[in-house]
Amino acid sequence: MTSTLMPRLAVLVPAAILAGCASYAPQPPGIESAFVVIGENGQASARVITTGSACPPLQVDGKLLPMRVRVPMSSIPARAGQPHTPPSTAVLTCEAPIPAGTYTARAGELALPVPKAQPQRIVVIGDTGCRLKGKEFQDCNDPAAFPFARVAASAAAFKPDLVIHVGDYHYREDPCPQDRPGCAGSPYGYGYDAWAADFFTPAQKLLAAAPWVLARGNHENCSRGGQGWWRYLDPRPFEAGRDCDDPANDGAGDYSDPYAVPLGGDAQLIVFDTANTNWKGLPKSDPRRARYADTWRKVEQLARGAAYNIAVDHHPLFAFGANRDPKSGAATLFGGDRGLLDAFGDVDPGYLPRSISMLLSGHVHLWEQLSFSSPHPTQFVAGFSGTAEDIVPLPASVPPGQQPAPGAVVEAMSSWIDGFGFMTMERTGPDAWQVGVWDRDGERKNSCSVKGRRSQCEVAQVK
Repeated sequence: MTSTLMPRLAVLVPAAILAGCASYAPQPPGIESAFVVIGENGQASARVITTGSACPPLQVDGKLLPMRVRVPMSSIPARAGQPHTPPSTAVLTCEAPIPAGTYTARAGELALPVPKAQPQRIVVIGDTGCRLKGKEFQDCNDPAAFPFARVAASAAAFKPDLVIHVGDYHYREDPCPQDRPGCAGSPYGYGYDAWAADFFTPAQKLLAAAPWVLARGNHENCSRGGQGWWRYLDPRPFEAGRDCDDPANDGAGDYSDPYAVPLGGDAQLIVFDTANTNWKGLPKSDPRRARYADTWRKVEQLARGAAYNIAVDHHPLFAFGANRDPKSGAATLFGGDRGLLDAFGDVDPGYLPRSISMLLSGHVHLWEQLSFSSPHPTQFVAGFSGTAEDIVPLPASVPPGQQPAPGAVVEAMSSWIDGFGFMTMERTGPDAWQVGVWDRDGERKNSCSVKGRRSQCEVAQVK
């Protein structure tokens, strides 16, 4: 490729953004967050989270439409067996469909982004929250250590038509230790306050910039942040009984069917839920194995609806991560999610239908690209947008015999370790994209071209 890694976003990001990402434009009174979610068949839904007593009106092309209550004013209740979390702000969640072809939409006085039939500029982010759990504590009060607000502001300056989040929004699960000033006073647990600190507040500029397609991560399964996922983010109608409130219903609450989002030009996204897989693998006796095999079949059926398909999920199938042995210091590679490979492999030795050309995922806290000489889709991992990074480096090229999934023969690979940022996709043809990799300040770090099922990047290892 002949393009150079010039910082194209620098002129778009005002100095005020770079200097003050901790400040946000005020929302109208009572409105905590307002945004647009794209769901099944491309249906757009306006969402409002408010501490007000009623849903605000929705204006669509100047016409007033009522918003309906998605979840009544309430705090998220504690689940049986969960550790105690402090009381959280009660909020009202509202929603209303935005018809296709809408030019303008407003929730109260707040402008909302409207969907485009053929989005040309897409932002991809993932793994955005601030980690507070177990023995791992991120300095959530330090914008350098938790830079999601800056990443979101820089991504908004790209002026995307669509934002894709590949999962893991909520990370503030345990209280900050008393001897750690970097996260002192942070809300924690599974209530709205922790969700706001982790996602809704730092994401505000990007939520206002474009509609979002939202994949569900393992941090949003029922035993973790699933209650907030169903109340605030899932694109389908809210259903009591599969809201993760009662562990007895987790068999329903931990799964949802795949759906397609048209991109125009005979292309589409296929979003599938992998929140409850197990990286150690799924034995045949585990009911999740059959559930995810059913997911594969539904993905395959949806993929018949377009000539070019981009799958979106949280867990990579065709990517590497690295661990370092604490004694020897040696780095070892691990491949795609074992649970999904077990389940999908039961119905397809290639793990995804051949009609899938690209897979967008997160979960591994880095940016990564892989392309294959075998008939597997090109894989991009964008789990590098806020949570504490993985820092064991990946190799510049794959060692002989190493495969992220059995039979996936790597032809090209690129990675960026220990750097926060976002990925962009600009459409250049019916099955072609130009991919950009940007740091938190909107400086380009890598550039890749995608054609069909294959991709190639300028830089093998971003430094």
